[in-house]
Amino acid sequence: MTFVRDITMKQLRALSCAVQTGTVSGAAKILHVTPPAVSLQLKQFEQLVGLELLERNPEGLKPTAAGQEILNAAKGIELLLSNCSDSLDAIKGMTKGTVRVGVISTAKYFAPRALAAFKKLNPDIEMNLQVGNRTETVAALEAFEFDFAIMGRPPKEFEVERAEIGPHPHILIAPADHPLAGKRNLKPQSLISESFLLREQGSGTRALTEDLLVNVGAPLTSGMEMGSNETIKQAVMAGLGIALISAHTVSVELEEGRLSWLDVEGFPIERNWQVIRRSQKRLMPAGRALWEFMIENGHSFLPNLPSH
Repeated sequence: MTFVRDITMKQLRALSCAVQTGTVSGAAKILHVTPPAVSLQLKQFEQLVGLELLERNPEGLKPTAAGQEILNAAKGIELLLSNCSDSLDAIKGMTKGTVRVGVISTAKYFAPRALAAFKKLNPDIEMNLQVGNRTETVAALEAFEFDFAIMGRPPKEFEVERAEIGPHPHILIAPADHPLAGKRNLKPQSLISESFLLREQGSGTRALTEDLLVNVGAPLTSGMEMGSNETIKQAVMAGLGIALISAHTVSVELEEGRLSWLDVEGFPIERNWQVIRRSQKRLMPAGRALWEFMIENGHSFLPNLPSH
């Protein structure tokens, strides 16, 4: 179709960001422009195509069938541009280039130190680090926004390449003076009357907690919802409830006795930290160097846990 040659990257990005955020104002914030500017881009895009690209439902802006086709094409274009940029970095040599890394929020307790160590060895390599919950990280990985991500469970929505960094145990924590603290071999059912503190929807830890609640017969709305591990830690220490959490996020508090580690049958839940990238994503020398560094050395940056 003749309109293809008239499509601009601004129009493609306006459409993509509008779908990503569900609102024109959200897209404007990402693109650092005004909402009217985004609306104009979308209007001109629809006039160019001759079809509606977006529709509004209770959840916000969603792509029409035509809009989805264009979004699929846009992902391919972004990948080509990303690979082109990476190829130019490769021409410059491995000592230069940019690596884009996504880190789920729980991994921020060790990943920045590992990346800082890599940066010290490779001062000319630039790193773009973005921290988010599992849903956000998987979405960005799918959109080829990262060279790779540091996370636990690999996504099932698309094919990936992955390698393990090291163990990632999940434990149950309670206030230091909790009645169950110090007791051995507790049955999961002993937790049924407890108030569980939950991460937000989209968090990997939230999914594990919901599985636990189902197993013990507790309601899924068994406590407060909180947006970060730090908030949950403070809430548990304040006596607002107990929580299932990554052991690596509470190593300091356990060592200092500000939290207790409940000895419940079936725990810790053992997971593994991994580096994960889309199978179609080609790593340039800088990205490959960091990928291999994390596989070989990442485990050494994991927090040490006190004996239990």
